Amino acid sequence: MKSLQNPRNKKILWGLLISATYPAVVLSYVWYHCFISNFQGGKNGQLDAYRHTLASAVVAYTSSPKVVSVFTAVTEFGDEADNLMDRHNNSLGAELGYQAEVFAHINPRVIQQVNNGIENSTNGKQITWLPKSFWGKSLFW
Repeated sequence: MKSLQNPRNKKILWGLLISATYPAVVLSYVWYHCFISNFQGGKNGQLDAYRHTLASAVVAYTSSPKVVSVFTAVTEFGDEADNLMDRHNNSLGAELGYQAEVFAHINPRVIQQVNNGIENSTNGKQITWLPKSFWGKSLFW
């Protein structure tokens, strides 16, 4: 493995490893908390809102709200109700994560925000989800 002795190649390898590990760590954290939560409606419901808000808060806290914005633009580009809901909740999550003083405050604050959320909220500062008739059973997506 002579090529790994080259410092430049080591940096590239470490960069690739970190790039692959970061999403796995974030998703594992979020999915674990979704699994143990009491929220329902993994597709378009409260659990979906919780998952998006928590993931965005974690990413904003550990990197930057700009990363959340870019990821959201790439993944939630449609004008369907579920895309609008996800963009809304991602934005709120990014704000929560950015404002968190310590990582341990993120999940309790997200839970509180989801508990204070409502169906079809038009309030830019309130978590939202779609009507129950649009909910699907899903834990991860």
